[in-house]
Amino acid sequence: QVQLVESGGGLVQAGGSLRLSCAASGRAFSTYFMAWFRQAPGKEREFVAAIKWRSESTYYTDSVKGRFTISRDNAKNTVYLEMNTLKTEDTAVYYCAAREGSFIYSYGVATAYGYWGQGTQVTVSS
Repeated sequence: QVQLVESGGGLVQAGGSLRLSCAASGRAFSTYFMAWFRQAPGKEREFVAAIKWRSESTYYTDSVKGRFTISRDNAKNTVYLEMNTLKTEDTAVYYCAAREGSFIYSYGVATAYGYWGQGTQVTVSS
């Protein structure tokens, strides 16, 4: 049983920053491959970023490279998404996702993850 709870969303002006947090309840958090996805109204759920359990590798979708940073603190069972230079197109509900087991190359596919949070709304105004 793994529970994920996102927080940190809100309203911000374009060019601003937000930091999202995802708190996990699982005792084996340090072994989870973690990711962030987002879904805007009328669009499919989109991969944003992912991180291996030891933070040795991170992965980003092209649209957020250089602006977003994913990190994790295994001692706190928490993964973060630092979002800088936000754009209006970043507006979406952001979801935290967790995958048990070994790394998989399809980390950008939602079906690769077995656990999801309820999401946190991020709204970027122009």
